[in-house]
Amino acid sequence: MENSIYIGLSNQLAARRQLEVIANNLANMNTTAYKSESMMFAEYLQKSEEGQQVSYVQDLALYRNLKEGSFSHTGNDLDLAISGKGYFEVETEVGPRYTRNGSFGLNPQGEIVTSSGHRLLDDGGDPIVLPADSGRVTITKDGTISSKDGPVGKIKLVEFDNEQNLRKLSNSLFDAADEKPNQAENVELLQGTLEDSNVTGIVELTRMISAARGYKSAASLLKQENQRQREAIQILGSKSA
Repeated sequence: MENSIYIGLSNQLAARRQLEVIANNLANMNTTAYKSESMMFAEYLQKSEEGQQVSYVQDLALYRNLKEGSFSHTGNDLDLAISGKGYFEVETEVGPRYTRNGSFGLNPQGEIVTSSGHRLLDDGGDPIVLPADSGRVTITKDGTISSKDGPVGKIKLVEFDNEQNLRKLSNSLFDAADEKPNQAENVELLQGTLEDSNVTGIVELTRMISAARGYKSAASLLKQENQRQREAIQILGSKSA
């Protein structure tokens, strides 16, 4: 296979991957606290057998835009938004996981849970249980939860040295992987509020058009090269006959 085909394929695969990432961003425009993602690409230069410089492109990793989304007031006592760098810690069947999605509710046991049923943990690592007939729940900026009978607990908020290393899971959850969770500093909780997705629709649509054009251009290059090779084979075949 000739260098031009390698180049075309590498560009086409990179553009396809980028389109998948952009489509996922657009699909999550209304997902609470969702962070948009972008591809990181690398260019490789290599000399061909003829001594020419050949450029290949490869997608290396996903980069997560950690910019804080805007805040929307909901009035729901158990809707929480984190202002600043931080994550909630929740309990799952495979251990603690982390999220910025603060859309919480109550399960039949009176425990504060995510929309997927994962229990929110307090600063001692235990589930937070609201007593029956607790009345209106108030949650202060530092995460202290109180009912009409007094304080119930304090929400655990953590941060990481490198958030890019967190592994994204389903249901707005993250696995800490090799990152160590530390107590979050300089953060505030906003009660009755949710953090919006930081995806900007017009930006993503512009990126999608650009990536689609790149994909189409690479496909055109491959088609032209294939046609050139067929013509060359036909000419050589006719001369040998």
